[in-house]
Amino acid sequence: MRRLLLLLPGLLVASCRGRAERELRGPSDDARQLLLVRTLAWDAMEGWLRRYVRVGPSDRWSPDGGPRPVTVGRSGLGWAADQPHPRAGPEKSEGDGRSPAGVFPLGVAFGTASAAEMGWIRIGYLPLVPTTECVDDPASAHYNAIVDRALVPHSDWRSSERMREVGEAYRLGIVVGHNVAPARPGLGSCIFLHLWSGKPSPTTGCTAMGAEAMEELLRWLDPEAHPVLVQLPEGALAQVRAETGLPP
Repeated sequence: MRRLLLLLPGLLVASCRGRAERELRGPSDDARQLLLVRTLAWDAMEGWLRRYVRVGPSDRWSPDGGPRPVTVGRSGLGWAADQPHPRAGPEKSEGDGRSPAGVFPLGVAFGTASAAEMGWIRIGYLPLVPTTECVDDPASAHYNAIVDRALVPHSDWRSSERMREVGEAYRLGIVVGHNVAPARPGLGSCIFLHLWSGKPSPTTGCTAMGAEAMEELLRWLDPEAHPVLVQLPEGALAQVRAETGLPP
């Protein structure tokens, strides 16, 4: 039975408690898998993804596999405004074409295949149906939520992504825990890791990669390792690395 609203277990993104708290928070102590997306600058549309692992919170992150090319938003990266971060650099907002920069938990995978066909992955999986939508209307009570329109008594949104209709890009994807718990209107919505639609090209705010890289990633992700995504341009990564314990 499909649920009305896709709740993402364990997605607890730290919110700002006043603008004085600006230091970026690193991965939580229970995180033992890390995906690092690096770009050359805030406005760069291309970057690299690399996987890292560690045994415990006091251990260093070790690379697990080589770097993979990715693309980010057509406007580059912007700090996620729903979590503390340094002042330098642009902030992410709805419709700005930027992918969020910061540290994010990962949610469920999704795609066009049935759940039975995706039994080889360990994280949760949402099969897309014709009525699966991600709501990007900031005025909606369902803003930044994946819903099944057929199960919503009152559809109060004027804008959404009909995910099944997107095509190859959403054949396989992973939900990024950006602007959740709760979602704040206007700070950005429907942020995913997903496939390139044909040749590599920038996105409207997600991070995209080739099918081989995505399948490799899905086989690797372990929910018990509390995987996180870190997205930063090189300059910001160098700025916060010492305080956050991010990989060198």
